[in-house]
Amino acid sequence: MVGSDIRARFPIFEHSVYANSCSQGALSVDVRRAYEEYLAGWDAHGAEWEHWVERAESARAAFARLVGARSDEIAVTSSVSQAVSALVSALPLDGERNRIVISEFEFPTVGQIAHAQELRGAEVVHVEPEADGRIPLERFAAAIDERTALVCCTAVSYRTGYRLDVAEVARLARRHGALCLADSYQAAGAIPLDVSELGVDVLTAGTVKYLLASAGLAFMFVRGDLHERLLPTQTGWFADEDIFAMDISDYSPAHNARRFDAGTPPVPNIYAGLAGMGIVEEAGVSTIAAHVDGLVERLFAGLDELGATVATPRGEREHGPLVCVESTDVHALVEALRAERVLVSSRDRNVRIALHLYNVEEDVDRILAALASNRELLA
Repeated sequence: MVGSDIRARFPIFEHSVYANSCSQGALSVDVRRAYEEYLAGWDAHGAEWEHWVERAESARAAFARLVGARSDEIAVTSSVSQAVSALVSALPLDGERNRIVISEFEFPTVGQIAHAQELRGAEVVHVEPEADGRIPLERFAAAIDERTALVCCTAVSYRTGYRLDVAEVARLARRHGALCLADSYQAAGAIPLDVSELGVDVLTAGTVKYLLASAGLAFMFVRGDLHERLLPTQTGWFADEDIFAMDISDYSPAHNARRFDAGTPPVPNIYAGLAGMGIVEEAGVSTIAAHVDGLVERLFAGLDELGATVATPRGEREHGPLVCVESTDVHALVEALRAERVLVSSRDRNVRIALHLYNVEEDVDRILAALASNRELLA
């Protein structure tokens, strides 16, 4: 179910064109009901810890299905920041293998956490993009060597919409014995992800964008054979082997990826996350991707007619649901579109137009008409 078949479940379309899924997925009646279910249970029963733990495990299983992993390879976290911090806390960075490679397209979370490890002896290397918004694989190859502990890459750039060849970056990392982390927040729910096909060691994402739920819930896939090797020093009671042992004199992390969980799970957000992911599963990510690809091609064609400068690369498998358009005054343009009930966002000098399963061709046409009426703000 995509397009007009599912649109009625998202009330915002009664009054606006919503094209900002790269920042926040539109609110569905399903997610609203999920929050109400959580509140009703809390009101009726007080602490429902057994049920809440079961809900967390349901989220773990749903995340695993999303990326083709086993449930025991998934950590449930409150954010990607929490997940990546736990991961790097398990890396010994005081020896010869102390290099962390990041691209310029990383979300601040990854870059800031990487540079924080300089306090532990890490060397951080940045991979620069070309002026056309692409990152040639040769630049990753030049940055990765036997000193590299971790290579971080972004499946889809939040700044330009560029879709990276993650599998090739993972191959380069593996050749030198480094781990590869793929931040897939701008892809999960809109582009099919399979950790086996990608060949990554670690993959992160969360529910606030194309997974159609709220902030406060994320996950991290960690390849099964790495669990015993990676011992995090950032932890919490839900990362313990026996959650309810309540032993303050011992550190016994779970034997699987749950060792990268932390403290009390974000229970309300798990209710919402399961509802949002349920919509994505119902539609099917491959179906969503095909639907969105058709909308994006229509958008590209209309932008060309307007003479707009598109920052997003257009090669095969080089873009996803996010299209970035250059502006002479991006904040003014975003507000002008908002005045016409077209909701988008901005990064750098680009207007970001993010399409998803609930968008239809008429939305694209309204976006193009709004841009045409503010042509003077296009670069």
